[in-house]
Amino acid sequence: MGTAERRGASGAGGTHLTGHQKRETPDRNLPEGTEEPSAHPTGVVRREANRGTRERPSYRPLWVEEPARRRRLPDPVRTAAVRAVLLIAVTLLQAMVAFLCTMAGSWLAFPMVISSVVSTIAATWGALDVWVTRQVWNQRNGVVSVPSSTARALRRERRRTRRQERAAERAQGRIRRRGGAGQLSHS
Repeated sequence: MGTAERRGASGAGGTHLTGHQKRETPDRNLPEGTEEPSAHPTGVVRREANRGTRERPSYRPLWVEEPARRRRLPDPVRTAAVRAVLLIAVTLLQAMVAFLCTMAGSWLAFPMVISSVVSTIAATWGALDVWVTRQVWNQRNGVVSVPSSTARALRRERRRTRRQERAAERAQGRIRRRGGAGQLSHS
């Protein structure tokens, strides 16, 4: 018996039931098994076939999976991108410290300016590394569809080796079925 039914029957038994106040929703002629809002924490209550007996809460998932708008970056490219972002962040931090040390007239200003120049060169290398890694990955894995693509040759070679392996397996199967079992002569 649900809370609402017990609450209605509490006057007859003389006992008062405590618990959450359940707000009755008016029947909106909804088909059975449909969801409607209520005071339940999840916001949804599912009515069962025999409406008078009980109401069962229907829990919503915490999040809904959505398809990604863009494909995930390949691992080597993502690694290079993370490295570049870290290098750029450190470079900006060093440049800011160098500026503040210069304004304060600190002895640390000159070493910080030198290190920020070196760090700028490293950050530029990191950004170029992302671009080069992406180009190499595209060339090797067949994203670029041009006649000079090395990916096409690699795929052709992989197909050739697979065909040779399958042909060798079929030949071994034929030898076993004939009963030769690796014998060279019938002596």
